[in-house]
Amino acid sequence: MEDAACGESDAWPGFTAHNAAMLELADIRQARERLQGQVLMTPCVESRTLSQITGARIFLKFENLQFTASFKERGACNKLVQLSAAERKRGVIAMSAGNHAQGVAYHAQRLGLRAVIVMPRFTPGVKVEGTRSFGAEIVLHGDTLDEARTHALALAAQQELTFIHPYDDEAVVAGQGTVGLEMLEAVPELDTLLVAVGGGGLIAGVAVAAKALKPGIEVIGVQTLCFPSMFNAVKHEHLPQGSSSIAEGIAVGTPGRVPQAIIEKWVDDIVLVDEGDIEQAVVMLLEVEKTLVEGAGAAGLAALLKDPQRFRGRTIGLILGGGNIDPLLLAAIIERGMVRAGRLARVRVSARDVPGSLAKITATVADAGGNIDEVHHQRAFTTLAAQNVEIELVLQTRGRDHIAAVLDALHAAGFSAQEQR
Repeated sequence: MEDAACGESDAWPGFTAHNAAMLELADIRQARERLQGQVLMTPCVESRTLSQITGARIFLKFENLQFTASFKERGACNKLVQLSAAERKRGVIAMSAGNHAQGVAYHAQRLGLRAVIVMPRFTPGVKVEGTRSFGAEIVLHGDTLDEARTHALALAAQQELTFIHPYDDEAVVAGQGTVGLEMLEAVPELDTLLVAVGGGGLIAGVAVAAKALKPGIEVIGVQTLCFPSMFNAVKHEHLPQGSSSIAEGIAVGTPGRVPQAIIEKWVDDIVLVDEGDIEQAVVMLLEVEKTLVEGAGAAGLAALLKDPQRFRGRTIGLILGGGNIDPLLLAAIIERGMVRAGRLARVRVSARDVPGSLAKITATVADAGGNIDEVHHQRAFTTLAAQNVEIELVLQTRGRDHIAAVLDALHAAGFSAQEQR
């Protein structure tokens, strides 16, 4: 496969939709041969617990176990090993919110190539530092991937560097497609694949491999409602685009031309999930599978949890695409997940402002099995009579039924209490 040169951001020299859609299983098999010994052939195993929860048979492809914790290094490596001697000597440049950056930086370091990585300013620090640790030169520029891409293309022209696109390149798409190849070989009975979509490189490669090996398989893309660029392009919709997402790995404003042509030919549907769906999936994977997955990597499970009836009874493959999540974001997601599950609750209690009231309230909560995280004692900012006080408690509980039991205990003790949502 020839290297795809990069001209304008949304139009490759010599590009046609017909040519892009000609990527074949043979290209992906050749990519796998190039990647032998250079990337991990990750496990694809059944999750019995998720299967019980969803009513479908769920298999997880653990791409978060790659050395850079993402499938992105497959495409990056497949592109880099095909560079000419002259291109290797000059070096490469990439733009990325993190995972593609780390994949390019890591394999460039292995191959002895200079690597310059342009990243948007909002990129999580864990991804910036991870990329820098592989010896890449980091340039933080712009607030979006599109702005970073424009700057990277300018630097590529100025310094004669080869631009390694994160998704709009046939070599990259073929490398990502090896994920699908491995999944169908490990679990031939898969009948549905739910694949996250940003620029479209992963689902394009996976769809080519999956449809060639098993034409009847259903390949469904999952995009965040905040960034529905591929959804809009393929379905000819005009949904508005947001400014940020916890799934920053698929927060792509401009879909790839190469992937779009393939998606239009081989992908059966694209569905949208919101931020809450993704948060729920991240927490569930952490709790059930004891595996850390970033927002983009949890998108497939988010779609399954959002519409379980659609997928009930199917044998489904989910790609846990990456595990590079900012620790502070993860902490916030876990806490919000506990609130949704009723394991963290905020309760407001009204009481007479006399000695012993607070002690009686906390003792009542303790007797009901609640654990107090925070106490806010409010006298001034309340509409209660001056001799009364509002006390807001943040409690650790066992779930919704337990919250109700704590409230019942407070009511029985003579207090006015209600949960604050």
